[in-house]
Formats: sequence, structure tokens, C-alpha cells
Amino acid sequence: MAKTLIEIKQGLEDQLGRRLRLKANRGRRKTIERFGTLAETYPSVFVVELDQDENAFERVSYSYADVLTESVELSFLDEQQKAMLSEQ
Repeated sequence: MAKTLIEIKQGLEDQLGRRLRLKANRGRRKTIERFGTLAETYPSVFVVELDQDENAFERVSYSYADVLTESVELSFLDEQQKAMLSEQ
């Protein structure tokens, strides 16, 4: 796990365009899980384009601090996991 905001940002910049699974803690034991693609990084936030067949929103953005505090968890998918998801 990265320890600073700069390390998190640099790590995400290296993953631009990759598919991911996003888990976000919404408080009071509410957690959402979404799939999408890491689209853009900015100085203080990053943008994920969500899969349209599953979500009402096209894009969501989170801050690097959300990743640092573990209120957002990102898991990048490899080719095998992508194939399994597309079959479902």
C-alpha cells in the first residue's frame, strides 16, 4: 500500500486506461462496488469511467486521500478476470 498521496497519484498515472473494480465505503456499513476504466488523473482527483450497462452514472471521481484513508479501494483487473466478467 502506498504511503503518500504523491505515490498514490504516480501509481494511478501508470495504470491509466486499465480496467478496475472500485469499492467505495459510503458509511454505516454501506459499500458500493463498480467496474470501469481509469480515465484521467488530475492534481488532486482521479476519474473512473463506469460500465454503462451496470451504472446510472457515466463517470465518478475520487480524491487520492480517499485511497489513502481506505474509503476507496481499487483493484486492477488482469485479462483473465476481464474474460470472466464479460461472460457473466
